[in-house]
Amino acid sequence: MGTTDNLRFYGGADAYLAACPSRQILDVLANKWTMLVMGALSGGPMRFGELRRRLDGITQKMLTQTLRTLERDGLVTRTVYPTIPPKVEYAATELGESVTALMHAIRAWSEENINAVLDARDAYDARAAQEVQPVTA
Repeated sequence: MGTTDNLRFYGGADAYLAACPSRQILDVLANKWTMLVMGALSGGPMRFGELRRRLDGITQKMLTQTLRTLERDGLVTRTVYPTIPPKVEYAATELGESVTALMHAIRAWSEENINAVLDARDAYDARAAQEVQPVTA
């Protein structure tokens, strides 16, 4: 029995149910580094160093962890070329490409609406900082 056999879901998936394995995929897809790695790979295969330079702020450890998770979930392939030193490329799989458009839309929405979100945060913080006034009848 494989390590994921106990996670097989034979029926209609429902992420609102605690036992539904689709929640694990939501966890992976909701990760900011997953979204950025998949976006970077949508332009074609990239080497580890290229990805790290493209993803400003990611650590080597986090990039390695993210790529391993994406490879395990079938969203990314890792190809090692027999050169000296070995050349390793990462690419989105067909499954990975199928989710890339959605991730691009979320990233684009974030970039387009950041100022509105920051304004909302400022307004909320200003309201929260005000002293609570008792309600008079």
